[in-house]
Parts: sequence; structure tokens; C-alpha cells
Amino acid sequence: MTPFLQLVLVLMIIITAAKAGGWLAVRLRQPAVLGELLIGVLLGPSLIDLLHWQILANPAEPHLLTEAVYELAELGVICLMFLAGLEIELDEMRHAGRVAILAGISGVIVPLVLGALAVLPFGYRGSPALFAGITLTATSVSISAQTLLELGVLRRREGIALLGAAVVDDVLVILLLSLFLALNSSAASLMSVLFVLLKMAFYLVVALAASFLLLPWLATWVNRQPISQGLATLVFVAALAFAWSAEVVGGLAAITGAFIAGMGLSRSRLRVEISRNMHTITYAFLVPIFFVSIGLKTDTHLLTGPTFLLAGVMVVVAIVSKIVGCGIGARLGGFTNPEALRVGLGMISRGEVGLIVAAVGVNEGIIEPNLFAVVTIIVLVTTLVTPLFLRQAFAHKELSHA
Repeated sequence: MTPFLQLVLVLMIIITAAKAGGWLAVRLRQPAVLGELLIGVLLGPSLIDLLHWQILANPAEPHLLTEAVYELAELGVICLMFLAGLEIELDEMRHAGRVAILAGISGVIVPLVLGALAVLPFGYRGSPALFAGITLTATSVSISAQTLLELGVLRRREGIALLGAAVVDDVLVILLLSLFLALNSSAASLMSVLFVLLKMAFYLVVALAASFLLLPWLATWVNRQPISQGLATLVFVAALAFAWSAEVVGGLAAITGAFIAGMGLSRSRLRVEISRNMHTITYAFLVPIFFVSIGLKTDTHLLTGPTFLLAGVMVVVAIVSKIVGCGIGARLGGFTNPEALRVGLGMISRGEVGLIVAAVGVNEGIIEPNLFAVVTIIVLVTTLVTPLFLRQAFAHKELSHA
């Protein structure tokens, strides 16, 4: 088969299997995302190893198919975070600002400290131990946002604070990584860290202004023009443009830019139509690929001996540190204990940012490759347990409205 036909076959299998897994999970009264994630594990190298089937082999470009699937998955998370931003009311976000900042800051400090301490018995000292702690600081709220959307509670106080804290978390993690690399490089200086700070601040100011002031007007204007599906095209391009600029211009994660674009368009009077257009392409095509791709990256066969024990310890630390760290921040911000707990549970999930941080550490020779496998397991386990924890936490009746 040609590479194109191989990609068609793989996408057909992934999307069908993901939807079947989501359907089964819903039938078992669990979030659909949980079933899609488990399907990814089954299709990954831990069991079926779909991407390495002989029929999909391409000796000339062996990684072409894998890269294509993962890049489509990245589009999925961009669209998912755009929709999460589209659900946000700006007044609600402002009211949750104090909680979001405190939860975001404490949700970085506690995992950093506990993660660095946890690897000391395994022979990590100094810079490697500190870097191991940094790998636990990143949060990926795409899974939490999807779960809260399914439960219909994304716009409650906890959901708003959770999304705001994730933005703070993202900024702090990038700053931590930049600072660490600057201090560990003989060619770098604190001036490079200052430059990173200024670049991020400049991007956030410009992106927020463009999103809030320009995008709603542009959506109204395009919707009046004789362009086939003009509004849907504009929305999709805007999500991509803000995601691209977040990484290239601001040095932030692409999902942060997509989230900002969604918040801006949430002010548009065409919000319902925008949401309907984006939901179709996102949930029918891109999001299933994203959820399955997490499992496709996981190879449990790498976990043997000391690495298996290290992975177990780090998974426990990853879960506990976010619950404690973000929970304390939310409590200091004025949330009740149940509300603070929900914020902490929603921040458990790790994602692509954590994998990127670990990959940088391996490439720079700071940590060993086996720690990257451990981070992959952390991403998988925290992603799997977060929907379960959130569903139980929001099952109680004392839900508070924003």
C-alpha cells in the first residue's frame, strides 16, 4: 500500500475503535474519554502495536505514518482547548482569577519539590533530580475539560478556576524550564531568562487584545460574506493561528493560544453556531485520534526492575502533589474544601507539555532515556484516573454555581 492508503487504514481503525470504546464506557456509566484512552493503550505497543503492523511498514520512511497520526492528534488537542475557551464567560474567569493564580502557583511548587525528593533514592542528584521535579509540574487540562464538558459542569466555579489555573501553570512551567536551561548552560545568562519573560508577556497582551477585540468583529463580518462555510473556516484558522503564534512568538504551549482564541470568540453573538461548527470536526475526527494517541505512545514493556518501581513512586507523587498543591491554592483563594479538592483532581492529568519537558531533558543529557519512559507512564496513568476522580467528585449534590 502507498503511505496515503496506510494512513487511511490507520485512521479508520483508530476512529472506529475510539468511538466504540467511548460508547462502551458510557454504557458502563463512565466518561467516554476513559474508553477512548484505554483503546489507545490496547492499540499501542503494550498489546496490539497497530502502528508497527507489517502491512503498514514503510522501509523508506519508517516514521512517516507515526508522525502523521501524532500531528493529527496535536490538531485534536488544539481544537479541544479552543472549545474549552469558547465555553468560558469572561466575567466568571475574572471572578476566579485569584483562585486560578494561587492554585496554578502552588500546583507547580509542590510537584517540583516532591518530585525532586522522590527520585533521590533512585540515584538522581542535583540537576537531574531538580529536572525530574520539573517534569511533574506541567498540567494538561484537555482531558479534564472534556470530562467536565461531558458532566455539564465546566462553567461552575471549579471548572472556571481549573482552566485559569492551567494557563498560569503553563506559563510557570515554561519559565521554569527556560530558567533551568539558562543556569545549566555556560553560553546562557539570566538575560536570556528575562528575554523569555518579556516575550511571553508581550504575546499574552497582544493575543488577548486581538482575541477579544478583533475575533468577534471578524466573525460577524465573515458570516455576512458570500463564502461557503466562511464562519467555520475563520474559526478553525483562528484556532490554528493563535496556537502557532503561542509557540513561535510567545514561547508558550500551542494549547494556550487556542484557549485564548476560544475565549475571545466566546464574546461573539455567533457563539452557538461557532461551537456547533467546531464540535463536528473536532469530535468526529480529531479528538478521537488525540485520545488514542496517548495510549499509542505508551510501552509498558520498558518498565522493568528499578524503572518499574521508579514509575510507581513517580505516579503516586504526580497524583498526590497536584491534589495537595492545587487544592491548597484553591483553598487559600476562598474555595470550600470540596471545591478545592475538585480543582486539585482536575489538575492531575499530565500531557504533551510534560513529554516535551522530558524530551528536552533527554536531548540535553540532563536525564536518562528511561526517565522519559517513566514520564510517558505518568501521562497515561494520570490521564486515565482523572476522569474517574472528577466523575466521583462531581457526583455529590453540593455543586456550587459560578
